[in-house]
Amino acid sequence: MSYFLRQYRQNFWHGKFSSFPDDLIIHAISTRLSGVSKKPFDSLNLALHVGDNAEDVLQNRKLFANSLDLKAEDIISPNQVHEDKIFRVDESDRGRGAMNYDDAIKYTDALITNAPNLPLMLCFADCVPVLFVDVDNKAVGIAHAGWKGTVKKIAAKTLMAMTDEFGTDPTKCLAGIAPSIGPCCYEVGENVIEAIKKAFPNHIDKLIINRDGKTYADLWQANLIQLIEAGMLEENIDVARECTCCKSSWYFSYRAAHQAGLNETGRIAAIISIRDA
Repeated sequence: MSYFLRQYRQNFWHGKFSSFPDDLIIHAISTRLSGVSKKPFDSLNLALHVGDNAEDVLQNRKLFANSLDLKAEDIISPNQVHEDKIFRVDESDRGRGAMNYDDAIKYTDALITNAPNLPLMLCFADCVPVLFVDVDNKAVGIAHAGWKGTVKKIAAKTLMAMTDEFGTDPTKCLAGIAPSIGPCCYEVGENVIEAIKKAFPNHIDKLIINRDGKTYADLWQANLIQLIEAGMLEENIDVARECTCCKSSWYFSYRAAHQAGLNETGRIAAIISIRDA
């Protein structure tokens, strides 16, 4: 298994997980390249809620969706609030949040579905995207796991929701932990340290790293651990291990933007859709 970047038509780059079956699903992690947004959102900002020009964002969504042979107006996206609410999407939700942030699914940080041709999309700038594929039951999911979502174990809860709704067998489910801020760059304060210790008391040595007088957290490992504890096989979990802060020329990174003296930045997106039968 591996995560890789591939250049597609119109100079678009898609991040992909090789373990995800292309005959069943369409999925991608966007980069910040080849869009129309102006600084500091340059250039493929896909989020409607960060202060960018809405027309530019909608054009970016059309460009991104078209590069995947999807329709931007079909995208389903939530208002992400760093909590652990999971929403099952069906045909009646088609297009919610696609063109207007106000009609996005409210107060939700994970989406699941077994309906074909419904693109689920979440936006990120350092937080951890976690994608799920249940091949046997033809179901998918996607979760937004910042540090708050990680300690609330939203990734494990998304897997359990798929089990409840679709009969997903955790031992057969596939998952991808996509590019996000890594333990190389994610310096944290006492509030995050204490929350991680409380949520993962048996794994503190793996998740909290002291280096050069500073403390860093490993959200990749925290999400991997919770998925294994929820019943997934480690060999079915693909961890991209690409840091958005280190590679901020490729991905949007709130931490990198802040270090550069910027108060705003755009968002990459993770998208997943079941193909038509």
